[in-house]
Amino acid sequence: MATDQRPSSMRRFFQRLTASEAELDAEQLQRESVVSGCTLAGQCRRGQLVSVSGRLRTVVYTPRTNLPTLEADLYDGSDVITLVWLGRRHIAGIEPGRQLVARGRVAVRDDRKVIYNPYYELEASR
Repeated sequence: MATDQRPSSMRRFFQRLTASEAELDAEQLQRESVVSGCTLAGQCRRGQLVSVSGRLRTVVYTPRTNLPTLEADLYDGSDVITLVWLGRRHIAGIEPGRQLVARGRVAVRDDRKVIYNPYYELEASR
């Protein structure tokens, strides 16, 4: 006899009732990412060409003598991918709290997932 692996509706209700706001937000971001057809950041591997969707947590300009960079952490509820634009000081619309879809090849730097110079589409502000 096969059992259904999905939790009962009552169990889901109590999980949502006792979950923190951060957990609920992470679940919502993961659902939106899957609905948009993007790969979850937690499933991305080095060398993969991916589309990821999520919310920017931080945006930092790093002045360097040889090459300035703009770095933004994209969170989709499962993991964080750092988006790095080389040679940029500012990009209009790239700010904390903004939703976007980014496409590019995943690299790993200091044990963190990174996409260099990603193609991106900003989502409408909510």
